[in-house]
Amino acid sequence: MKVDAQTLEIAALCFATAAHAGQVRKYTGAPYIEHPVAVAELLRPVNATPEMLAAALLHDVVEDTAVSQADVYSLFGPVVGDMVAWLTEVSKREDGNRAARKAKYRAHIAAAPPWVKTIKLADLIDNARDITAHDPGFAKVYLAEMRLLLDVLEGGAAYLHGMASEIVRQAA
Repeated sequence: MKVDAQTLEIAALCFATAAHAGQVRKYTGAPYIEHPVAVAELLRPVNATPEMLAAALLHDVVEDTAVSQADVYSLFGPVVGDMVAWLTEVSKREDGNRAARKAKYRAHIAAAPPWVKTIKLADLIDNARDITAHDPGFAKVYLAEMRLLLDVLEGGAAYLHGMASEIVRQAA
């Protein structure tokens, strides 16, 4: 079933909530859906389109659930489908160590359109807030990776890029 722009965000929220049912956030045990919702909320001040909000809500469904990329395209159309495809991790364990896998993803997201980079910035901000609050040891690793990602996320919303850069700066 395809949805129109007016119901797109609600449909994406319902779909993502069902897809992530039973999943919890690593550090807090809160329902996982709180993360995609927080990412979508970070996009509101930058006048995100309904498609961007839907993609924010769906950004982890292919990576973390049984939902396929084809499912996203079928249900939410090519614009949202393309955004989710850009946001989905492209590396696999066989691509090497963590650094190699992160480099592969950086190269992938560097080629993304600005609106996708904007969603990724919101994702980084929410993840960084959670990780720095609950896991200072891993935060050092995550923030170093985030610093490298920020270099390729130029072109995303300047407001969110500034927020993300400030998180990294404060942690230094």
